[in-house]
Amino acid sequence: MGDLLSEYLTWWPDLWAGLQLTVMLTLTGMALALVIGLALALARLDPRRRLLALPAGAFVELIRGSPLLLQLFYIFYVFPFFGLRLSPIAAGILGLGINYGAYLSEVFRAGIEAVDHGQWEAARALGMRPRVYLPLVVLPQAIRIVIPPVGNYFISLFKDTALVSTISIGELLFRGQLLAAENFKYLQIYSLIFVIYLAISYPASLGIRALERHLRAGRRLGLAELH
Repeated sequence: MGDLLSEYLTWWPDLWAGLQLTVMLTLTGMALALVIGLALALARLDPRRRLLALPAGAFVELIRGSPLLLQLFYIFYVFPFFGLRLSPIAAGILGLGINYGAYLSEVFRAGIEAVDHGQWEAARALGMRPRVYLPLVVLPQAIRIVIPPVGNYFISLFKDTALVSTISIGELLFRGQLLAAENFKYLQIYSLIFVIYLAISYPASLGIRALERHLRAGRRLGLAELH
């Protein structure tokens, strides 16, 4: 047992460096995904603007219809043929952001459409234009609806950062693979990596569930007060 603990302490600096990169990829990838997702959702909300709605819809289906791993390969290995050469980290962030942005766009769209249409009509009756009432009236209410599913996607993104190891990014899994290749301690190293992912994702999942219950209770209380 002491020897195993000593080995874990020896491996920890490398794994810690990989974990830090994993967290960075998660945060930056999610930030990009939120921007892309909201932009795509707003573009698809008004079918009268077909010049925006149709390309946005086609883009979402294209991304959702192909695996994230292939998208990462395409960005890193194929984009240079068109003159766009990205570093592995930039390619990883872009791939994660685009992939999750496509999925989040459906979450945002559903959340916005779930806002009581009386709110939309009231804003229009006051003479507000969409560029005014969307950010001031509709989006604040939609955010309350979409927080739980967005949180779940955030946890999924944290785990999917392991895929960027395929384009030579030294995140947690990549560091573990290098260590295992050096000493052949596959069981010990991959078990430790499994525990690290679980130690972060499981508490985060519990937090998201607690937040979801809180928001649901707050919504029921608000409805009760209206009645």
